This record gives sequence, C-alpha cells and structure tokens, in this order.
Amino acid sequence: MHPARLKMRTTSLCLALCFLLATAVIADHPAPLPVPDSAAGTEAEMKPYAELIEHSREKIPMVPIPGGTFLMGSPRREKGRGKDEGPQHEVTLSPFWMASHEITWNAYEIWMSDTDILRREALGIKATQRDAVASEFQLSKPTPPYTDMTFGMGKRGYPAICMTQHAARTFCQWLTAKTGRYYRLPTEAEWEYACRAGTTTAYHFGNKPGPLGEYAWFLDNSEEKYQKVGQKKPNPWGLFDMHGNVSEWVLDQHLPGAYGEHTAKNPLVIPSTLYPRVVRGGSWDDDPVRLRSAARRGSEEEWKEQDPQDPVSIWYHTDALWVGFRIVRPLVEPSDKEIAEKWGKTAPPQIDEEI
Repeated sequence: MHPARLKMRTTSLCLALCFLLATAVIADHPAPLPVPDSAAGTEAEMKPYAELIEHSREKIPMVPIPGGTFLMGSPRREKGRGKDEGPQHEVTLSPFWMASHEITWNAYEIWMSDTDILRREALGIKATQRDAVASEFQLSKPTPPYTDMTFGMGKRGYPAICMTQHAARTFCQWLTAKTGRYYRLPTEAEWEYACRAGTTTAYHFGNKPGPLGEYAWFLDNSEEKYQKVGQKKPNPWGLFDMHGNVSEWVLDQHLPGAYGEHTAKNPLVIPSTLYPRVVRGGSWDDDPVRLRSAARRGSEEEWKEQDPQDPVSIWYHTDALWVGFRIVRPLVEPSDKEIAEKWGKTAPPQIDEEI
C-alpha cells in the first residue's frame, strides 16, 4: 500500500477509535440531570440545592460545607470521652455538599422498589442514558424484606434504617448514576467537621447537654422510636439531626488507633473487614454522651442476629433499628481511578447469592 494511503487509513482508524472511546465515556458518564444551583466551579459558587430523583417527586436538600481545617477527636477531659476519640489531631478537608437531613424512606424505597421505573413506564416516558447506567444498581439491591423494616415506627418523612453499610454505599452509586453527579457516604472526618460546624465543644451548641432537646431526638424525648427528619433546630451550617434521631454510616473502618495514623488532608480508613465500621451521631435510643460530636461507634455482627436468611443478608442489619445514613457530594468530582483506589474501595466484596 502506498505510504500516503497507509497514513490516511491509519489516521482514519485512530479517529474512529477515539470516537468510540469518547462515546463509551459519554455512555458511562451521561450529562447530569439539570437541577438549579447544583453546578459550581469554585467553593465561592457553591449554593444550597435540592437534588431530584428523576421520574419521582422526591428531592434531597443539599447544603454547601466550606473547606477548612479543624481539630478532630475529643479532649481528654471531655465528659464521656471514649478511648478511640484520640489523639486529637488537625485535619484539612476539601469543600463538599452534605444532605441537610438523613436519607428518608421516601428516597430509599425508590431504589429498593423500582418506583421510578414503574412511574416512568406508567407515564410512557422513554428511559434516559442515566436510567440505563442506573439499571446496574437496580439489579443489585436489597432482596424483598421478610418483615416491616420500619418496625411500626413510621415511614413517610422518617429516616430509612436497618441497612448495612454496603446497602448505603450501593444507594449512593445508584443515585450517582440517576443524577449524573457523584454522591457517596461522608468520611468520618467530614461527618465530624460538618457536625461541629466550626465549634470545638462537645456538642455544636456547647459542652453541657442541657439544650440537647432543642436539637436532637434521643433517649429522653424520643418516645422509644425515631422521628421525622428536620423537626428540631439545625446546627450552625443548616444540618438537621446531626445529634441523635438515627446514627449514620460513614465510609471508614472503625480502628481504635486510626487517629494516630490519619493523613492530614481528606483522611479515610479504607475498610478491609466487614466489622467494625463506623457510625456517627448517636440515636433516638442513646444517652446524651453518645450524641457528642466526637463520639464514635463500631458496627457489630450481632446487628443482624435475627436475620433468618442463609446466607445472612448483605443488605439488612435487622437488629440495628437506630442506624441510617446521609450523603455528601464533593465539589471536585474524583476520577474513576480515584474512586477505585480510595473513595469506592472496600473489602471483602459483598455478593448477594440470591441475584
């Protein structure tokens, strides 16, 4: 073949390959769902917005959290301090948005029960590229529960509970696909930073628990059940129920000595075992000491003690009626490589044998 023709053919093949690769990237990362005030290039441009779950009426209010440096952990003299809350150490975090309240059953059951798909099909709406990507995470989702997972405590407007960390993480992956914006669980450092909201006291309102009833549902006022989200006063950054109502999953493994090994910026203890993993914030079933900003708790295998499935469910912690979660979205979206190597990394792999 003439060298000129060979060069032209090679160029054409390269262009075709580049087009196919570009198309693949577009297919894997569809354009985000248009939502007012959700776009920002800098921290100064960040605004509160309400994330919409497409083909539903459900919205998740998101609040901008400024980047900054804070002292993580509790001082030695703090009343109720656990040994795993130290040493105190400086941590620097990049800006992110955080859900103003815990994920409710309203949002969680859209994923669990395919209600967005059913509504779309009933209305004759064509599936979008985002729907196609999200379908992967609707195939991998909780198996039908064998009992009422609210345990009679209420559903509409109440926080979703009893899910494993794996279930919460998979919900975030589905929501990322549905919206075209990257969502995940907060790190333990992000959670404490947002809870403190610039304060250094045991609670975001001070060191003494006297005013706690104004901000939180806990053992003294909850009537032995969780309550609807957003009913109490928010913290200074506009976040509700950071103290109490339900404890919240974060991304980290619970390691008592982890604070001595934290990196200074955006730390994360990547999980390497199923138990224990960290929940934060305390719950409706806890004394005030467990609701402190620095209080930590590790998950336990006993949280699925009553699970009758064999093998036990990877989705439910049936005995953890006090555990839920909220979501965050970093201002700077990580690359696929960063997600694989850090933000989405976890072990051992969770596989549902019923799928």
